[in-house]
Amino acid sequence: MCGITGWIDWKEDLTQERPILERMTEALAARGPDAFGYWVSERAAIGHRRLVVVDPEGGKQPMVRQNGSRHYVLTYNGELYNTEEVRRDLLARGRQFQSYSDTEVVLVSYMEWGTACVDRFNGIFAFGIWDEADQSLFLARDRMGVKPLFYTERNGSFLFGSELKALLAHPKVPPEVDWEGFAEIFGLGPARTPGHGIFQGIHELRPGCWLTYDRRGTRIHKYWELKSGPHADDLDTTTEKVRFLVEDSIRRQLVSDVPVCTFLSGGLDSSIISATTANSYRKQGKPQLVTYSIDYVDNDKYFKASDFQPNSDPYWAAQMAKVFDTDHRKVLIDTPQLAEALQQATLAKDLPGMADVDSSLYLFCREIKKGATVALSGECADEVFGGYPWFYRPETVNANTFPWSLSTEIRNRIIKPELRERLNIDEYIQYRYREALAEVPRYPEDDPSEARRRELFYLNINWFMALLLERKDRMSMASGLEVRVPFCDHRLVEYVWNIPWEMKSWNQREKGILRRAVRGLLPDEIIDRKKSPYPKTHNPSYLQAMRSQLGNILEQPNAPLKELIDLPTIKELVYTEHQDMNRPWFGQLMTLPQLFAYLIQINEWLCNYKVVIKIN
Repeated sequence: MCGITGWIDWKEDLTQERPILERMTEALAARGPDAFGYWVSERAAIGHRRLVVVDPEGGKQPMVRQNGSRHYVLTYNGELYNTEEVRRDLLARGRQFQSYSDTEVVLVSYMEWGTACVDRFNGIFAFGIWDEADQSLFLARDRMGVKPLFYTERNGSFLFGSELKALLAHPKVPPEVDWEGFAEIFGLGPARTPGHGIFQGIHELRPGCWLTYDRRGTRIHKYWELKSGPHADDLDTTTEKVRFLVEDSIRRQLVSDVPVCTFLSGGLDSSIISATTANSYRKQGKPQLVTYSIDYVDNDKYFKASDFQPNSDPYWAAQMAKVFDTDHRKVLIDTPQLAEALQQATLAKDLPGMADVDSSLYLFCREIKKGATVALSGECADEVFGGYPWFYRPETVNANTFPWSLSTEIRNRIIKPELRERLNIDEYIQYRYREALAEVPRYPEDDPSEARRRELFYLNINWFMALLLERKDRMSMASGLEVRVPFCDHRLVEYVWNIPWEMKSWNQREKGILRRAVRGLLPDEIIDRKKSPYPKTHNPSYLQAMRSQLGNILEQPNAPLKELIDLPTIKELVYTEHQDMNRPWFGQLMTLPQLFAYLIQINEWLCNYKVVIKIN
């Protein structure tokens, strides 16, 4: 994968501003450690950092191609999984190629079909194409939003980049955050409203959208969205189609000129991917598949089963590795590493995130990068097929808010009283919740129960899944590791979207139709294993470390966090034992230790990014 950035300006002569472009591009160095490039004209400056996965020579960027007297410049982050199909169509139309890279296929597709090129792509991508003749910019993002893309407009300048840090490297983009940005941080965080860039004036191009920018202004078009309708297939046909789409998505995503591995927790989703990959490798005579799992020092000693985490992973991962003969490697992480990596995780995301859920993934990916450049992960199956507890429990199914964050009590308590009144996070959350529900594609034939399930799936795919995809992208790309997510294939998502809940939850199990579809692919004990989320540490030393780290911040006279929080409440939480410390305040994994870690990340973010607080 890669890092992309660019600057369009109708006033400045950008041939004189190359050092600024270099700073913006260099900010993305971790995403593309293998190569870099620049292209500059009077009105456009385009930068690229490259992680080499396919066609080391032919995929160099920014890529420039000529069509008659017209010059097109591409900066691209992504991977097309149907490259050869699109290439064949273009060859049939008389187009020629100088390489076998998907990069060139993307650029030539735009030259042939214009903005409609994205309709033909199956993949994960974010890219920008500058048309020098038309003096116009085209930006596009993949349907599910696997790859990120931010932009901002500043007095005749248009700036874009893979990550916020690329925009913040430009002198016209101060790190200002207003009341709405902090309502996002304290009210919705670590989730984020789709399209919201947190920093004032910065936006994210939403998934399934493209954008054009020229002298007439900015135009945004949604080229893909979920469509609701009847599901005509019976149970057996549905099972067969789900099996085909899942396996086809995985096999498509194995294309690479560099080593590919898989994440393997022993859960249903990662096991499907690892089994399919191992079988494919065996048929092709490829070397033994390498699989990775994560664990924590002393978790075997301190793990306690709960409704949210019914069992731990090591046994199940070992069983899968044995059955499918993978070279399995376990990454073991200790508390001091987790605590220290909170800073790196914050810098990778440019925002406070999912605490140790982020920092552990950062450390995990950093270790995997030593042996691989591409990994496949089971992310997104829970959102697409309905794997979370909140799809089943009446109190969450019927909640009039985001089901992964039912209560705002602790969120309100930790904010300074005068700020609490200004942010009014309860009202802000309800505004965003109603706004999200208004987007749900309705199907008139749904009964009230089915209509509510459709709402839950929409919220999960567009909000919770977006957070997990952002986490996976930033934590992996911070080490130059490309992680692919086969369950995000848009064909699979489109098909499963209209499967009725009774069939999705076949046999009254979470992801029931998926379990039925892979019967025979995996051992029955893996298929029937109760869902367990991404593993976190259960070592009490982590809570102690977070208390100590947050306590140190509270003792610092100039800690910026103290401008925002209610000190008596925070001190009471830090220095007093609490019986409900294991009750999640966000998702399934974020409890009291993660609340402390989130506050530590907020302080780290305020300090490192020199955030200017603009709350009137």
